[in-house]
Amino acid sequence: METRPPLAPGPLDTLDLADPLLHARHDLGPLWHRLRTQAPVHWQPETGRGPGFWVVSGHADIVSVLGDGETFTSERGNVLDTLLTGGDSAAGQMLAVTDGRPHKALRSALLKPFSPRSLDVVVESVRRGTRRLVEEAVEREEVDFAADVAAHIPLAAICDLLGVPASDRKHIIDLTSSALGSVDGVPDEEATWSSRNGLLLYFSELAEQRRAKPYDDVVSLLVTKEIDGRPLTHEEIVFNCYSIIMGGHETTRFAMVGGLHALMRHEDQWQALKSGRVSTASAVEEVLRWTTPALHSGRTATEDVFFGDQFIEAGDIVVTWLASGNRDERVFDRPDDFDLSRTPNRHLSFAHGPHFCLGAFLARAELSALLESLRDLVAVAGPAGPPQYVYSNFLSGMSALPVTLTPERA
Repeated sequence: METRPPLAPGPLDTLDLADPLLHARHDLGPLWHRLRTQAPVHWQPETGRGPGFWVVSGHADIVSVLGDGETFTSERGNVLDTLLTGGDSAAGQMLAVTDGRPHKALRSALLKPFSPRSLDVVVESVRRGTRRLVEEAVEREEVDFAADVAAHIPLAAICDLLGVPASDRKHIIDLTSSALGSVDGVPDEEATWSSRNGLLLYFSELAEQRRAKPYDDVVSLLVTKEIDGRPLTHEEIVFNCYSIIMGGHETTRFAMVGGLHALMRHEDQWQALKSGRVSTASAVEEVLRWTTPALHSGRTATEDVFFGDQFIEAGDIVVTWLASGNRDERVFDRPDDFDLSRTPNRHLSFAHGPHFCLGAFLARAELSALLESLRDLVAVAGPAGPPQYVYSNFLSGMSALPVTLTPERA
């Protein structure tokens, strides 16, 4: 169960879901339940952080919004912070904030390197690297699982795909960790933008290198690929590299850390995994549902529409809260139970519709490799200190998880 206290009940019209402290310091499960049952399409009034926006909390309503790219566009941004500050500067150029024909064309170009067949070599490297990291952690016995293990697994895979040299990866970890949140308090706007710009500058330089000398990596693919009969602009290449690194690193890392945290707090589920009573594939899906590393996915209404008995006007910001949809009791039996054998498991952790996560197969492979390594190499995992939660209104997870790992004796 959660280690954070639930948010004290209060008037919904004073709620500020854009506040990073709210998500870092509280278990919002009871709040999500209240929204789903009392105000499934709720208007959050304007605050000092920006204009008001619609809060969509039910699974079916989230699926409806995310599946309708014509009525609810992502082209003005899909993350709350950018939506509240006037929109995303990469709109229409980055896959995540592009709709219609341009989105289909760009997604089609990126499908091949993210396909299961193309990822065979990367997945095998993930398995070997993950097992080595867990072996090293077990030898040390006490580690920060977030920093010493989880941070390296998805980063290595995505950097392999993008062709990022090993010598640059520590720099990439530092930048991605501060681009969407903070590990030690309210995110500083200047530091956040500095990290984002640092990533953009890095990939701008890498794209120039690949333009001069292409390799077999995704950056080279973007540099040489034509979309609708034209080459991608330099800005499109850089923005999509940024999107891939952010989408593929932080979310999977938080799922890994949250997964081990849940296993430590649910001994029956740890034993079910250890004994083989549950499959790794099933366990992966429940870890994804339980942790929901990306809290929300935002859209903007393109026209006036009645939705959930509410009148949404063209231009209104509409934010679907995946964290709430993944605990919807109308879809999940016993949604507040961590159950690795859960089936079916129609979670929304990879979103839904045209913007369903491009890297879902790779993320599942990374989580599977971790769970298999923990199952085989660790007899007992226990806390070695309190976890630290990331301060963000978009990412959900632990930036630190001190643990002791007792080795499995052959």
